[in-house]
Amino acid sequence: MPELPEVETVMRTLQPKLIGLKIIAAQILLPKIIRTPDIDEFKEKITGRKILKINRRGKYLLFILNDGLNLLFHLRMTGNLVYCQQDEPLSKYTHLVLALDNSCHLRFADMRQFGRIWLVPASSMNSLSGFKDLGVEPLGAVFTTSYLKKELKRRHVRIKPLLLDQTFIAGLGNIYTDEALHRAKINPERLATTLNPREITRLHHAIRDVLQEGIENRGTTVRDFIDGNGRPGNYQELLRVYNREGKPCRRCGQNILRKKIGGRSSYYCPACQKI
Repeated sequence: MPELPEVETVMRTLQPKLIGLKIIAAQILLPKIIRTPDIDEFKEKITGRKILKINRRGKYLLFILNDGLNLLFHLRMTGNLVYCQQDEPLSKYTHLVLALDNSCHLRFADMRQFGRIWLVPASSMNSLSGFKDLGVEPLGAVFTTSYLKKELKRRHVRIKPLLLDQTFIAGLGNIYTDEALHRAKINPERLATTLNPREITRLHHAIRDVLQEGIENRGTTVRDFIDGNGRPGNYQELLRVYNREGKPCRRCGQNILRKKIGGRSSYYCPACQKI
């Protein structure tokens, strides 16, 4: 699933191409991906709208349009959003085509069909299910070591599932959570309340560091991720534990293990991340 660095990478690759362009038509090939409004209203409302700005919130991509409308994308597991020439062949899993006034397309494709799109008034964003409950941005000013220490004191749950909770921290997923916990030398099964101040400080720095590195390397492509230009990321080459079961830890040489925690696969080093 695209996580914060991947969504940020898509945003950064699309911004210089799309800002100021007008959407002149919408072709919807899989109606269920449009959550709101209905298909006819979506086509009517989005036609003629200019793209003013593109933001990211957690794992969501937010297109700010003129006349107070917002176009919201969630890529989920296999979604991608690509800018291309209009004469390029449609990929097999293309579900939405937005024709632009420069004779190019913005296309949304999703093999697993879990991705979702909303077109809503900007004034109603704070009532949108899922989006309205997002937690703090881990690269934002609010996410400090002090903030993390305060929050972890009252969270009597295992640290790995907590970091994956989008209402706690927005944007973290399996890849970067495993990488951050390994850097901080924290076992994914530890209870959040058992972390000491030194460990929490390490975790805070590790979360920020792996996210920044992920962005600098244009995201992680394990299977499906591509950026707004259709190019894969590079961070998979630098991963320390994720998807490396049975391979030696880059820090100590011990073999990486994989274990289901909270229903999700977790990769960790049993030597560096002792319980």
